[in-house]
Parts: sequence; C-alpha cells; structure tokens
Amino acid sequence: MEPVKYLLSRSRQGSALVLSLIFVVMFSAMAVALASMSGTNVQIAENQRKLDTTRGCAESGLEVLRYWMSRVEMSGTTAPGQRFAQLATVLQSDLLAAGITNLVLACDGSTINISSVTLQSSNNQNFTAVFTKIDNDNDNVRLDVTGHYGPISRTIRTNYRFDRRAHNVFDYGVASKGPLSLSGNVELDGVNINVESNAYIESANSLLALSIIGNSQIAGHVKIVNPLADVYLQGGHAGIGGVTGEAATLPPYTEIGVGATEFPEMNPALFYSYATNVLSPTADLSHDATYENLRIPASTNPSFSGHATLRGIIYVETPNVVTFSGGVNITGIIVSNGSPTDDSGTSQISFAGNVTSYPIDQLPQETKFQGLHTQTGTFMMTPGFRARFGGSFSSLSGAIAANGIEFYGNAGGTINGSILNYSNAAMTLSGNSDLLFNRSGLTEVPAGFVPEIVMHYDPSAYSEVVL
Repeated sequence: MEPVKYLLSRSRQGSALVLSLIFVVMFSAMAVALASMSGTNVQIAENQRKLDTTRGCAESGLEVLRYWMSRVEMSGTTAPGQRFAQLATVLQSDLLAAGITNLVLACDGSTINISSVTLQSSNNQNFTAVFTKIDNDNDNVRLDVTGHYGPISRTIRTNYRFDRRAHNVFDYGVASKGPLSLSGNVELDGVNINVESNAYIESANSLLALSIIGNSQIAGHVKIVNPLADVYLQGGHAGIGGVTGEAATLPPYTEIGVGATEFPEMNPALFYSYATNVLSPTADLSHDATYENLRIPASTNPSFSGHATLRGIIYVETPNVVTFSGGVNITGIIVSNGSPTDDSGTSQISFAGNVTSYPIDQLPQETKFQGLHTQTGTFMMTPGFRARFGGSFSSLSGAIAANGIEFYGNAGGTINGSILNYSNAAMTLSGNSDLLFNRSGLTEVPAGFVPEIVMHYDPSAYSEVVL
C-alpha cells in the first residue's frame, strides 16, 4: 500500500506553482489593460481639455465682440444698403479711439473679417471672427467666432440685427444743453404724474445750472451733468419735487454729475418738399388769413398781426425773425433750415399772441398733405432759431426743439411732448408761464427726430457649428 501512496503524492507536485503563474499572468494582463485604459482616459481627458480650451477661446472672442458691438451707434438716416459698411467704419473708429490695435478689421462689402487675436501666446490660443451680411435688406448680420488652440478650432455662430433706438432725452419734460432759469410764478408739472416734468440740464459752460426765483417750482426731479454745477433757489416757495429750501438741491430731488445723454439729430429736411407756397415779401399780414405748406424765404422778417391759420408744413429759412403778434391756429409742424449749433439768437420765431394747436393727423385728407398725417409728435423743429412764447395756449401738439427757448408773460398750457433746448445759452421761463407736460403713452420717436441705429444681439441664434 505504501508504494501507491507515494505515486499519488508525486502526481500533485508543482500544482501550486502553476496556479500562481496563471494568476500572475491574469493580473498582469489586467494591469496592462488597466494601464492601457488609463492612458486612453488620460488622452481622452487631454483631448477634451483642448477642445474646451478651444471653445473657451471662441467664447472669449464672442464676449469681446459683444462688448464692442454694444457700443455701435449710427445715424437713423443711414440707408439700409450702407449700414453694413458703416458698421465696419464705426467699429474701426471706436477701436482706434480706445487705442485697441490687436483687433484689425477688413471689410469687402459683404463680410467684415477680424484676423487672429492672441489670447495666450505661449499656448498658441487665439480667435478669429467674420461678420457676414445675410440678407438683401441689410437688417441681419451673422457673426462667426472661431477659437484656436494650436491645430484645433471650434466655431460659435450667432446673429445681430440693425435696430432703432429712441434717445432717452425724451424721458424728460425739459432737456437743455444750457442752464435753466425760472422766475416769477412759473410751475412745471406733469398732467398725469410729476415725473413727466423731470428736467435734464447739461450746463457745460456755466456753473449756475439752475436758478429758481420767486414762487416757481419744478414738480419733477432734476438731473444735471456738470459735476461742478450750482443750484440757486430764492424765495420761500421755490422748490423741486415738492420740496423747498436746501433739501430741494440734494438727491433725490436734484442729482449733480449724472452721465450725459445725447440729443437726437434733427432732420427737418424731411418736410421741406411740402412747403411749396412761398410768402411774398409784400404780403399784407395784418388780415386774418390761412396759409398752407408755407415757405418763408430768408430775410423776409414777417410780422403776422392778423389772426393766422397755419396748416401743413411751415418752413422758415434762415436768417429770419418771424413774429406772430395776433392769435395763431396751427395744424402742422414748424421747421427751419438753420444749424443746430447756431446759438447766436439772430433768427427767431416769436408767438406774442395766443396759440391754438391741433394734431397733424387732423389735416384734411388732401393730396397736398399726403404723407403728413402719420408725422406725429412734433410741434416745432427749428434748429438755429430762438423760440419765444408770450401768449397762452391750451395745448401744443408735440415736442418743441430750438436753439434757445423762452416763455414769458402769460405763456403757458399743456405740451404733449418734451421741450429740447439745443443751445448752450440759458432757457428762461418768467412771469406766469405754467407748463404742464403730458408724455403719457408716447412711445414713438417724434417726427423729424432721427433715432439711433444700434446692433441688437439675438441670443436665440447661438449655436456651435462644424465648418
């Protein structure tokens, strides 16, 4: 029996070694597999990092261009076919003015190309961009921003469109480049709420930006651009925002050093073609008469002593001194061809008598007035002329814009819009000139005032593209 046991013992010798080797091979294979997978994962992670970095370059480029595009402003008179080229001009001018030299633009009429802009030179990170005009009406612009990281690139695409924006100067009842002076029993108030009579004053050339003397008051608040400006109140009832004394000269009733707002460009030339009836220098103006689409030649200096009825466009050439000493009814717009920088006061339009104003959409439906019925929101647009009001009125049917504005005597009533003084000379109100401002529901740009054209970003068009 012992030999049998010996033989059985020899048959099991070395089995543990074999099993060990098998497990070593298995674990080695697993280690190799895991190492291989780990290396692959590292490579995948590195590739993902590079792609994300590249996308980050594109995103950085997009944010840079969004900033500069938010600053684009051009005149509303720019024709649709010229807007894309003007976009390139405005962008380039703004960049140069800011001393930015690494954003270089090249425009060929249908595209604006921005060459490589370095973000990090050590890793060869940069972006390029292309603006493309994508429709014949020139309303929409496509922007492709491509981020680069070495040989890798990713592109982000979005859209902009040309949009109109009204100037916020129409948020005020009175807006004056020069100082504002109230004396006597003058009150500026809103028809619906006090803020309709808010006042904006630049007063760049005068430290005395606002003076209120006597029983005069401004029901709204006042914003003054000149940071060194003074406000002078004299009289126990002189006040701003319903408050009198020193408190009225402090926030929130009066704010000094506010940011400037832009006065809109005036385009009275829009109406010149209507003024076909030329006033004769020898015309007898002492009688009651009706004048339609009237042109007053330069240096005529007419004085309307009779009761005048004006309908359509009243176009006054510069220089001129036009006086309405009798009452006047106006259904239309008074315009001039003067300069918005002429503060001389040589040319004047004076209303010494009472004024009755009707909205322009109440003109008869006749060929000579065709196209005027929709030109609402403006009563007077007379660059280079001083406007003087000495008589009362129930209401004026729109905004008033001139280079120098004066209300005196018993002048007063409701103004359905804003008063804009383009002159650096003072705007003065004296006597019993109570002005009520009704700006409720006014959302459209008043006729003849040129809105700004700005670039509107369309976030819904954002996408990543494969080129």
